[in-house]
Amino acid sequence: MNFRKFLVAQSILVAASSVVFPFYLLLIRNIGDSYSQFGWAYGLFTLTAAFTYPLIGRLGDRFGDKNMLLMYTLGMAAVMLIIPLLFEVWQVYVIQIVMGILGAVQKNTEKAFLARSNDKDTAGKRIGNYHLHLSLWSGIGIILTGYLIDFLTIASLFYLISFVYMIASFVIIKKHKDEPTIS
Repeated sequence: MNFRKFLVAQSILVAASSVVFPFYLLLIRNIGDSYSQFGWAYGLFTLTAAFTYPLIGRLGDRFGDKNMLLMYTLGMAAVMLIIPLLFEVWQVYVIQIVMGILGAVQKNTEKAFLARSNDKDTAGKRIGNYHLHLSLWSGIGIILTGYLIDFLTIASLFYLISFVYMIASFVIIKKHKDEPTIS
């Protein structure tokens, strides 16, 4: 996977995440009956990610960044299909654990790919441009969601974003003839 394809895939992923995140927070709060349940749900996400980072790092070295990123996109596509079906707090907790693992996969893979693909002379410039693209697509995704949600139900938004995650997986899988590969 070359840097350009990685940048496109990550831009799609960040835009998709930015679109659903505010609505996912509302969903979590509406299912629970207290802010402590919300705190537990979000805490489970971050703690699961924290404890799985070392394992994810080893798996990334073994299976490659492309495969790990593909696992993330397909996993998140599946999670987005399940989220509208949640109606109990324990289900939210389970999804938060799964999303914590997947979040660790994405963040660790992102950093590993950037570390593996940059030469020392242009690393800062390349990473700066990378974050510029991600931030732009995140902002565009959030703004468009404000308009989209007027026409869609919240459940259909999650289904749409599942499809967007699938598009990102196709970007990752697609091979180009002269593409230099970075595991």
